[in-house]
Amino acid sequence: MGNMILLADTLPVLPIFNITPLTFLITIINTGVLVVLYRFFLHKKVNDILEQRKDAIKADFDEAALTKGKAEALEKKYNELIANSKTESERILSAATARGREIADELESAAKESAVQIRSKAQTEIERERKRAMNEIKNEISGLVVMAASAVVEKEISEQDNAALIDSFLAKAGA
Repeated sequence: MGNMILLADTLPVLPIFNITPLTFLITIINTGVLVVLYRFFLHKKVNDILEQRKDAIKADFDEAALTKGKAEALEKKYNELIANSKTESERILSAATARGREIADELESAAKESAVQIRSKAQTEIERERKRAMNEIKNEISGLVVMAASAVVEKEISEQDNAALIDSFLAKAGA
């Protein structure tokens, strides 16, 4: 080893970098040995690790794209549901409004029919009361006629007396 040092001392030195040609040659040999050792022992393992990393990154991107696609599909479905719910709420509201109108019309019709029935019953009752009153008046008049006839039969009188008698009976009946 001592020879090497002597050899290194005898070789010219590059003043800028302080590198001797022997150091340069040894560095090149060391680098070559390292490259051969790397290639022989580590290159396949490093490539496998890099390939696995590349596959993992690709899988992550594929999963992100799939997730993005799912999110876009869910957003589209959500927007459709919102649009459908608005349409459905408008349909339900219009149906409820129409049903409310139908119920109001039915109630109005029922009220009118009930009013007609009440009016008809009242008119029937009025007609019945009028007939009853007429019958009472007829009965009263019949009774008065009978009383007048019996008074005429009891006493024979002249036409003027007869007219006066009938007028007085009518006046009594009217009072």
